[in-house]
Amino acid sequence: MSDSSDDDNVPTLSAHTLAALQEFYNETSEPSTTPSDQFAVGAVEEDWRMSQFWYNDETAAQLAEELVREAGEGGRIACVSAPSVYQKLKQGVVEGSDRVSAVVLEYDRRFAIYGDDFIFYDYKEPLSLVVNVAPQSFDVVLADPPYLSEECLSKVAETIKYLSKGKVLLCTGAIMEKLAKDLLDVTMCSFLPKHNRSLNNEFRCFVNYPSRLLS
Repeated sequence: MSDSSDDDNVPTLSAHTLAALQEFYNETSEPSTTPSDQFAVGAVEEDWRMSQFWYNDETAAQLAEELVREAGEGGRIACVSAPSVYQKLKQGVVEGSDRVSAVVLEYDRRFAIYGDDFIFYDYKEPLSLVVNVAPQSFDVVLADPPYLSEECLSKVAETIKYLSKGKVLLCTGAIMEKLAKDLLDVTMCSFLPKHNRSLNNEFRCFVNYPSRLLS
């Protein structure tokens, strides 16, 4: 036999209070990001174990503007290990970005949130791309090799040559200048890219075409 006196002592909530609580839980359980927020630079946090360092907002915007300008109307852009520039292209804040298409090639599968725009990419297997990536199918390729090593840049260069119709925008350490020139015939720009966090090595941009970033 249960003790009814215990039941009488259990506090109860009014219908109004219960409804207010339910509304609160519904609001807090909904995703906090809007569709545009998922493309914010930093929406996916840096993982230093994968040598990830995102550009600051200004640099991401300037590089995105350069890509749109060089891709042209209806152009295709590939961002290789440069998700922050891809994100800036998709935010809709760069003029003309709605008239181009872009994909992001990344080892980090968190970027699969971008659906068909995401292409898994391991620089150690530079040509092991999904079957629907045709050779020389991108008007301009931006690449930011994850490591400052001859092996990494050499393999990423293979990917770039496979993807690009011609125009290449490479972002890497200044110490890679000679190798970058040998591999991709690129020239160092005067434009100085910056990151959200300071890097130990001087970082620069390189292009193989006449660019506003050169001067």
